Amino acid sequence: MKNLFFVAVAIGIFSGTSITAKAQASVNLESLANKTKPKISLHFIESIEITPEKISDNLPAENAIEKNVASKPAATVTNYGAASIEFCSLMQFKYAMIMNREVETFTNAPLYNFIDQWWAIPYHYGGSDKKGIDCSAFTGKILSSVYGIGVPRTAAEQYKISEKISREELAEGDLVFFNTRGGVSHVGFYLGDNYFVHSSVAYGVTISSLTDDYYSRKFIGGGRVCK
Repeated sequence: MKNLFFVAVAIGIFSGTSITAKAQASVNLESLANKTKPKISLHFIESIEITPEKISDNLPAENAIEKNVASKPAATVTNYGAASIEFCSLMQFKYAMIMNREVETFTNAPLYNFIDQWWAIPYHYGGSDKKGIDCSAFTGKILSSVYGIGVPRTAAEQYKISEKISREELAEGDLVFFNTRGGVSHVGFYLGDNYFVHSSVAYGVTISSLTDDYYSRKFIGGGRVCK
């Protein structure tokens, strides 16, 4: 019985659904007594750049989710912050696995709904729709759709109007800029813990890390934009 919950979660994560996963009471009675805080075990994820293909290739032989289940009040999908692990949405599990973070830390439902809608859309220079989109069009859309902030069209222009901040000051919602072919030529949207979402030439809309050797070398700085 206890494996049914994890099978359901795994299926939902990689099918892109957003229903709420509720654990059976019999999943782990020991952990209910201990009330330990659950975490996602992600030792199997080695690559920095994540695509749907890479995720499926890296599925663990054992359960990706540790068997501890905390006892906390239920919460709705649109209020992630108070959710215990058995009431977290499958989308939360998906991005927790990608970014190696605790499921309950994913509290910005509109942001991750937006990312999920654009996930793996191919890169197209000058593109701005789901047939293909470039990096600055993607950051412009995410800022506009999720935060109601308008920014210029190109990466260089977005850098120009941003308040310059260091890597240590970066917070969710900031922009990260790179010199990939001379000057400010690439931009992404910062998610926290060194991760950012962007439209990459190789993989389209995906999540990468500033600790990756390529992006670490190409990183120019962070930018913060306000209404």
